[in-house]
Amino acid sequence: MSALLAIGWQPELRGILITIIAVMVFCGSVYLLLSTNLGARLGFLVAFAALAGWMFILGAVWWSYGKGLLGPDASWAPVSGRTVLISETINEAGALSDPVVIDPSASPTDTAKAVDDQFVKDGWKKLDPSLPSYQQAGAAASTLLEEAKALANGEFEVINVFDKGGQRSPQLFDGKVDFLAFFHKPHYAVVEVAPLVKQRDEPGRAPAKPEIDTSRGHQYVYMIRDLGAKRKPAGFITVGSLLIFLMLCYLLHTRDRRVLANRSAPALPAGTSAVQAT
Repeated sequence: MSALLAIGWQPELRGILITIIAVMVFCGSVYLLLSTNLGARLGFLVAFAALAGWMFILGAVWWSYGKGLLGPDASWAPVSGRTVLISETINEAGALSDPVVIDPSASPTDTAKAVDDQFVKDGWKKLDPSLPSYQQAGAAASTLLEEAKALANGEFEVINVFDKGGQRSPQLFDGKVDFLAFFHKPHYAVVEVAPLVKQRDEPGRAPAKPEIDTSRGHQYVYMIRDLGAKRKPAGFITVGSLLIFLMLCYLLHTRDRRVLANRSAPALPAGTSAVQAT
């Protein structure tokens, strides 16, 4: 046993052993006490029903507060086939209901300004750089740009984040937390990035301040909010444990009714054999 508990070269194997030993000690000890007083079958039903009820309470707490066994968190996901856009393809992506008019002879800076103005006119909200949602969307867009090999790390800078959608329904309380708003409209974000002038690194000197390259066009990362499934495992545990608990309670109830019916039956006359009683 000492050699078994000393396993430490594989953390996952050690965790499995600890879980098995914990279940055997805690659940097994309770079942042992119940079986000595109620019998093996009835003790198992009572112990299993108590475990299912406890799992239901634990799962309900996890489900309510978002703790315990969690699923994937909400994150920004790329819009399939329309993730990285440029000024010439922004009208084809479907992000804007009204197309933006781009002058072919306009400079990249003027073109970017025209696109920004059209986003605002189309109902998109321009986020403040100090907001956490701005930083989250910018970080997700930077990762998508690098994965698409459109721009490498350090070659661009996030300058604007536009946000649209995400409203919850039904709205029952104005300006307050509504726990009944289970439905959400699609939540979109467009992150505008500007390419930077390539700086030459000189040994012994501090890196130069990033400078936006005004001769190159801006790029736009089109994303949709994936709400994730943070509370889904806890919900499955809660509902599943409740069903098992109710089923075991029904079995215990039917057993008690059979026992009560047998005890209420008239006693057999003295001298009746076991075969006749059967």
